[in-house]
Order: sequence, then structure tokens, then C-alpha cells
Amino acid sequence: MITSQRSKDWFLIILTVILTAISCVTIYTTQVYEQGDNWQQQLIMGIIGLGCLIGLSRWRYDSLLKFHWLLYGLTNISLLVVIFAGITVNGAPRWINIAGFNVQPSEFAKLGLIITLAAILHHQDASKLSSIFKALAVVIVPWALIFIQPDLGTSLVFGVVTLAMLYWANANFGWILLMISPLFSAFLFNLFLPGWVIFTALMVLIAWFTLPDRALWSILVLFINYSAGKLGGFLWNLLKDYQKARITLFLDPEQDPLGGGYHLIQSRIAIGSGGLWGNGFMNGSQTQLDFVPEQHTDFIFSAIADQFGFVGSAVVLVLIWLVCWRLVYIATRAKDNFGSLIAIGVLAMIAFQAIINIAMTVGLAPITGIPLPFLSYGRSSLLTNFLAFGIVESIASFKVSKKTKKTAKNSFPSLMIRD
Repeated sequence: MITSQRSKDWFLIILTVILTAISCVTIYTTQVYEQGDNWQQQLIMGIIGLGCLIGLSRWRYDSLLKFHWLLYGLTNISLLVVIFAGITVNGAPRWINIAGFNVQPSEFAKLGLIITLAAILHHQDASKLSSIFKALAVVIVPWALIFIQPDLGTSLVFGVVTLAMLYWANANFGWILLMISPLFSAFLFNLFLPGWVIFTALMVLIAWFTLPDRALWSILVLFINYSAGKLGGFLWNLLKDYQKARITLFLDPEQDPLGGGYHLIQSRIAIGSGGLWGNGFMNGSQTQLDFVPEQHTDFIFSAIADQFGFVGSAVVLVLIWLVCWRLVYIATRAKDNFGSLIAIGVLAMIAFQAIINIAMTVGLAPITGIPLPFLSYGRSSLLTNFLAFGIVESIASFKVSKKTKKTAKNSFPSLMIRD
């Protein structure tokens, strides 16, 4: 039986409030001369989200075990509705209209996936191949529905969250490498064949030493990586020139300075112009002149750097790092496997999105549309983050009786649960 014996993790709550406040202020500065109200909507959603967080923190998170399949079903249904009756923006149907509000189901699907995977791995860890295949079978349906929207950014988030939770649930690290090896083979085979040969040989060795039926699995791994390499080249040739440029343009945005490379060039200028201390509040050389497109959503980090410089950017990075550290702390102190896995899933979601978004704004990753957690404008994204943190707060607030704790540890012995 779970009883409430600890207070909320107020440090984590304060961090989320600070990040949301920074978001509202920065969004205001990007649209003040346009008299935009996005900052007000972000503030309202932040207040609603904070209320949801506090409410969920008082609710027993283990209750989710009873109806995680219902959440999974609702997640897939909402993604199907988007495909057949969604609102198309920028060429992709990603929103549905509910009571006059545009809702992005793929954002809530991230949390739905985390809860479902945590419930499955709670009962049986990932130390056996059968458990991994069962988990992947659950993931493939919502992942495919998001991928065909198409929403490459969210599908990548799904992949990272799945791998992180499998690893936390005792999956062999070698198996994790084998699962992602086809992705690397798709690139290496077509870009640097000797590198692919060395990489594939290493994967075959991992299969030989970590999987049962060594010969069979080694041959299968070789075949899969070879097929991935050939398929990668085939799919690349099917893409049109502008689609190829969208993927590779971050390497040299100057090749199309007025087209696909414009976003990144202006973002770099904004970040560089901020210098050490920034150009000052409401004095950004690129921000206030509206040179950076989508600077209140995908490129909000460039607006922060433009006005508040390296120091302001560092403060944001430290705040995000503290959030991630706190999630690890809660995961390692969770009193059952279900709670620990949810916290790790939320950590993977937040950390990956932050890394990719910031890398995107400085030109180290392709532009994928992944938001910066708690900072980028987006009502669905912000509410999803608050809901996720509300469940994490519940995990931090509740603990189990000694008898239940002993049973949980015995059922999942090598999970990083500590007193």
C-alpha cells in the first residue's frame, strides 16, 4: 500500500515556474511590436498547467496501472483522427480542433507512451528478448501514426524515450546498440563504405557475445544492417532536391541564404550578436526587428541569446540541467519500478528535446520542429510537460510500505532504486 509520507519536490516545481516565466517574457519581447498575445496564452496555459501539476501531485500515480491500456487506446485514436480529420499547418496535419482550441495529440502521445511502457516494464523487465519485443510492439503503432503525418521530430522523441526506458529496465546495452544500428548503417553505407564495414563488424561481434543462437543472430544482424544501408540509399534517391536540402542544409545554410537556410543564418546572427551580456531587454538586434522566423517557438533560444547573451543562455542551460538532475534523483529514489520508469521516460523526453532544439538553433542539427521544453510557445506542449511533471511529483510525494518495497525490489532487482 502506498501512503503519503513525503512533501512535494518544491525545487522541481520552482524550476518549472521559472522556465515558464522566462518563456512568457521572451515571447512578449518577440511580438511586442506586433501586439501579439501569444505570451498571454502561454501564461494562461502555464497557470492551468501548474494547477494540474499540483493536483496530480496529490493523486496516487500507481492508479495509472489500472487503465494504462485505456490511455494507450485513446492515444492511438487521437493520432488517427489527426490523419483523417486534422488541421493542416505548414503542409502537415498535426492538430485537431476541440471546443475552438487547436490541440496537438502527438504532444500528449509522448506522455501516453511513457505511461504505457512503464506499466509493461513494471511487470516484466527488459532483461529478456521477449520483453523487448513486447515493448517494441506497443511502441510501433503510435510511432507509425506520428511518422506518417509526417512528424519526424516527435517520432525521434518516441525512439529516444523507448530506448532510455528499456535501458533503465535492465535491457542489455549491447541490445540497445543493435536496435539503433540500422539507422547508422543507412548513413554510413552510402557516405563511407569502409566505415560501414567496421561498424557492421562490431555489431556482429556484439550480437555474437550478447544474444542466444549466436550464429543465427549474427547473420541476421549482418543482413539487417546491409538491408538498412541499401534501403537508405534507395529512399534518399526518392527524395526531391528541396527535401534533401532540408535535411542537409544545416551543414551549409549559405547555399540557400534566402530560402531554407534563412532561419539558421538569422538564428546564428542573433546568438552571436548577443555577446557575453546580450543587447539588453527589448533591444535584440535580430529579435525586435523580427529577422528570425518562428522565434517564439522553434527558435526561442536565439531570442534569449540575442537579448541576454551568453550569461542569459547559460542560466537557461543550468536551469534545464537542474530539471534533468532532479528527475534522475526522483527516479533513483522512487519506491516502485513503475514510478522510476515514468521519471526516466520524462527525463529522456525533456533532455532530448532540449539538446536537439538548442543544437538546431546553433546549426549542429537539422531543423526538425522539436520545441524547447517549457520555453517554446505551444499550449499542447506546455500542458503535456506540466502533466508529466505532475505525475513525477506524485512519484516523489508517495512512498510504499516496507512489505511492498521489499516485493518491488525483488521483482526488479537491478533497477536503480535506492533508499
